[in-house]
Amino acid sequence: MESTKSKYVSTLVHELKPSGIRRFFDMAAGMEGVISLGVGEPDFVTPWHIREAAIASLEEGYTSYTPNAGIMELRKEISYYMNNQFGVAYDPAQEIIVTVGASSAIDIAMRTILDPGDEVIVVEPCFVSYIPMVELAGGVAVQVQAEKENDFKVLPDQIEAVVTEKTKAIMLCSPNNPTGTMLNKSELEGIAHIAKKYDLLIVADEIYAELSYDEEYTSMAAIEGMRERTILVNGFSKGFAMTGWRLGYVCSPAEISSAMLKVHQYGLMCASTMSQYAAVEALKNGRPDVEEMVKSYRRRRNYIVQSFNEMGLDCHIPGGAFYAFPSIQSTGLTSQEFAEQLLMKEGVAVVPGDVFGESGEGHIRCSYATSLEQLQEAVKRIKRFIDHL
Repeated sequence: MESTKSKYVSTLVHELKPSGIRRFFDMAAGMEGVISLGVGEPDFVTPWHIREAAIASLEEGYTSYTPNAGIMELRKEISYYMNNQFGVAYDPAQEIIVTVGASSAIDIAMRTILDPGDEVIVVEPCFVSYIPMVELAGGVAVQVQAEKENDFKVLPDQIEAVVTEKTKAIMLCSPNNPTGTMLNKSELEGIAHIAKKYDLLIVADEIYAELSYDEEYTSMAAIEGMRERTILVNGFSKGFAMTGWRLGYVCSPAEISSAMLKVHQYGLMCASTMSQYAAVEALKNGRPDVEEMVKSYRRRRNYIVQSFNEMGLDCHIPGGAFYAFPSIQSTGLTSQEFAEQLLMKEGVAVVPGDVFGESGEGHIRCSYATSLEQLQEAVKRIKRFIDHL
């Protein structure tokens, strides 16, 4: 039902669609015994040594504002981490900004680079906030659909076909939310060629970079000639199980970074002080924790993908993140119908694929960031639901 526009609310904000993910969380919230495969966060508690570092920072009285770009100790650790892990060097003094989660990094990037009417090519299926953030910054989102037949990997020709004189940037997420698809070096090079050919920026959301399962992760900024035209977004939520700490970062060339810092300092001032000290510990000593979580996610991924395929829901093997994106077209239901009926009849919450873009229709997003026991019970319920259709 369409709401009446208040005279106090802008037309742009009034016309923004509410998050399709949020609707299913709200529906499930009041139901007993629901197994949620909808939430996009780790089921692991932040490791104790990271929490302890935050507690220590409080005990030592580190409760003031930090520099707008973040404490230098953290920026140095991010610089070392990016170079050591992904082979990309950034100056901690001029090219790294610590943000309030990765989402705020994308937001300030859009508001920094876009003039009214500038176009951003958004590869979908995509995270629900990408297109609204482009639009809220005055830009125009041009959607390119990655196809199921190619395991949801976008092709360079698809991107080139929609480039215009107004195109400013390409937005990518690899590993992808919601499909889990990860682009390899060769595939990234194909997209990089388009960016260089038309002098475009790439906003690379690499928040799931730590969660890759079958091959070594390649950062877009590590591709030859791309460091100077990539705005690289990452954070601590997914790989380090720190969602509630709300801490991300953005790395980019100094001229872009200094401009983004102006937007950041007026809108957010700085990220949480205690979260920043926790993040220092995460980068220094958290690698073993990440490796253990990746092992667990890989086992769960293999189980749930095999289970979906066995019950007739065609599902590609996601290379990263913690999402499976099975097709439900064989059931004859739309994504919304499938998700609603599954929740009401069997108490399993999933996210309908169409909330991530038109190419997501006919699919559901299932997070396997929950215990294997919960996944096994969810699989039983989904199979029972399908058998009764």
